[in-house]
Amino acid sequence: MSEPENATYAAAGVDIEAGDKAVELMKASVARAGRPEVVGGLGGFAGLFRADALKSMTSPLLATATDGVGTKVAVAQRMDVHDTVGIDLVAMVMDDLVVCGAEPLFMTDYIACGKVVPERIAAIVSGIATGCRLAGCALVGGETAEHPGLLGPEEYDIAGAGTGVVDEPDLIGAQRVRVGDVVIAMPSSGLHSNGYSLARHVFFATAGWDVHRQVPEFGRTLGEELLEPTRIYSLDCLDLLRRSEAGPKLDVHALCHVTGGGLAANLERVLPENVDAVLDRSTWTPGAVFTLLGELGGVAQLELERTLNMGVGMVAVVAPEVAEAVLARLDARGLPSWVLGEITPGTGRAALRGSHT
Repeated sequence: MSEPENATYAAAGVDIEAGDKAVELMKASVARAGRPEVVGGLGGFAGLFRADALKSMTSPLLATATDGVGTKVAVAQRMDVHDTVGIDLVAMVMDDLVVCGAEPLFMTDYIACGKVVPERIAAIVSGIATGCRLAGCALVGGETAEHPGLLGPEEYDIAGAGTGVVDEPDLIGAQRVRVGDVVIAMPSSGLHSNGYSLARHVFFATAGWDVHRQVPEFGRTLGEELLEPTRIYSLDCLDLLRRSEAGPKLDVHALCHVTGGGLAANLERVLPENVDAVLDRSTWTPGAVFTLLGELGGVAQLELERTLNMGVGMVAVVAPEVAEAVLARLDARGLPSWVLGEITPGTGRAALRGSHT
C-alpha cells in the first residue's frame, strides 16, 4: 500500500475560503431583501423573524412551500448568466403560497454546486434577493454546499422554501368557488420555470439551435428568451385580497398558480367536486415561444397545454359582481388581465374550448 498523502478538504475539492468569499459578496444583496420583522443578520445558524403581527389575527395559519427551478438552470449555465434564476426560484415558491391567501413572509435557499465560484454564487443569491423584494418577503438565510464528484465544476442546482401567513377567516380556495364565478387570467412572462426538459429537447437537440441564436420571433436570442424570469404575482394578488389605497378587498374565491401540468390540471386543484371551469382559448394568443416550440418539435397542442403555461401564469376565480373591478385593479398595477372563462355545474374538471386567436 502506498504511503498516505497529506489530504486536505481543499484537495478533495471543497474550498472553504471560496465559500467565505461568496458569503461576503452576497451580504449586500441579502440586506436589501429584508423586512422590519427580521432579527439579526446573515451568518447565524438560523434565520429569525419576529411574529408579533400574528397576535392581531383571529386564527393565524402558517403556509409553507418549497420548490426549485428545474432544468432551467442548465440554460443559465449554457449562457453563463446566473442572476435571473433566483427570481424564478422565489416565484415558484411564493406564488404557490399566495394562492391560499397567504402573505409571503420569509424565504431560505439552498444552492448545491460542483465548485464554489464566489461571483457565480453571489449572482444567484442576488437574483433570489431581487425576487424576494418583488414578492414582498425577506431572505433570512440559506446554504451553499460544494459537492465535487457529484456535480461538475460548472454545474449547480437551487431550491428554496418559503413561509407565509393567512388568517383562517381569509383563507381562499375550492371551498369558496361557486357556479357563476368568473375566471380571470393573468399573463405569464414566458415559459416561467416549467417544461424546460421539453424546451431544451426541441430547441437544442431537435432544432440544433444555440443559446446565442437570434430569433426574429422573439426579438432577441434564444437564450435570452428562455432565461426570461418567472413573473411574481404575490403582491398583485394580495392587493386584490386586502383593503389598500387602491380600494377595498375584493371577493376573490380562489387563485391558481399555473406551473407543471398546465392550465387545466392546475385549475382543477382549486375546484370543488360540483363545478367545472370552462375556459375559452379564443380570449388570448400564446406567445411566440410556445408556438415556435410546438412547430419545431411537432408537439401536439394538447401536449403543449399539459406541459406549459401557454401564456397564463396565474388565474383568479372571482364573484361575478367584482370581475370588472379585479380587471381594473390589476391593470392599474401594470398587469393586464382578461376574462378567461366561467364556473359551471360539473364534476371538478377544467376544460379548454375553441381555438386561439
